[in-house]
Amino acid sequence: MVTSSRKVATLEDDRIDELKAFDDTKAGVKGLVDSKIVKIPRIFIHEKSKINQFPVSCNSRLSVPIIDFAGIDEDETRRSEIINKIRDACERWGFFQIINHGIPTSVMDEMMDAVSRFHEQDTEVKKQYYSRDFSKKFIYNSNFDLYQGPAAYWRDGFECILAPHPPEPEELPVVCRGIMAKYANYVMSLGITLFELLSQALGLKPHHLNEMNCSEGLLLLGNYYPACPEPELTAGLSSHTDSGFLTILQQDQIGGLQVLHENQWIDAPSLPGVLIVNIADLLQLITNDKFKSVHHRVLAKKTGPRISVACFFRTHFQDGTSSRPYGPIKELLSDENPPIYKEITIKEFIVQRYKNGLNGISALSSFKLHNHAPEN
Repeated sequence: MVTSSRKVATLEDDRIDELKAFDDTKAGVKGLVDSKIVKIPRIFIHEKSKINQFPVSCNSRLSVPIIDFAGIDEDETRRSEIINKIRDACERWGFFQIINHGIPTSVMDEMMDAVSRFHEQDTEVKKQYYSRDFSKKFIYNSNFDLYQGPAAYWRDGFECILAPHPPEPEELPVVCRGIMAKYANYVMSLGITLFELLSQALGLKPHHLNEMNCSEGLLLLGNYYPACPEPELTAGLSSHTDSGFLTILQQDQIGGLQVLHENQWIDAPSLPGVLIVNIADLLQLITNDKFKSVHHRVLAKKTGPRISVACFFRTHFQDGTSSRPYGPIKELLSDENPPIYKEITIKEFIVQRYKNGLNGISALSSFKLHNHAPEN
């Protein structure tokens, strides 16, 4: 008679074999869809209790704040209004949307087209970039945490390290080579502005966060979410928080992004020309929980593909600055507001993130000081 522990071990072995077989195709989720499957493989099936842990909001008045950046450099009163709105959004939502942000619509559209072109080219061409070596400047794969996460999600993606040490042009695929540097320049400039505004929202001097190198590193993800035959059984991206200081996202008209706010999922629909900005874990750590890194997810959908471009402000494994220690900013601490987190390096934080994958638990909980209870 097989014991229950042996059954569990056998099931886990089977699951790992299935994950490896999927990984070895190097064709990603798009490869499954191209093969005309009507049932999703069990490695993609999520526990219903996890998917339905929080209800989806029916309150149409609840929406991610939209902040207009028009006139930000022309009028001190206008700038103060924007800073106040950013402060409120970062404390209450961890997310906000921005318009009149300075990135031309044509550049945004060209970047989205490049992501689509990459993922829709012949699989044999894409395979040369398929890798799980995250020290490379450009890689493509499906599920960065394929072997660590509790279930795979319905998404392929490429990631590219764009700063502080960008790749040589020949290291990038031809189909997206021309736009990557141009897009990165616009996003880096916007990031510097955002960190100035965030510094002021914290009551610090405008250059404080930039001088801490928060805007130095940039990692771009080109996400591709194919149409799913059974979207209710899986997720485009499971509930998670982001691992850097700040994320700037653009998504296409299909939408699917949801933000956890007051224990309910709020839709963040796509709006023309809008960028979504969210606080990430390292900014929550250095602001000592004043600004919140909030859980969010992407739904799998019958329609697709959904395209998005996510830019993460943080350095990566091999960059020298990844060894710099970061802890709660001393100017924000007091007897009434003692440090919640210990000092860590970006490298320590990223290693922890890649080790655990998107398991629904904030990576910050591992770095809390002993006098603070860990998060759930």
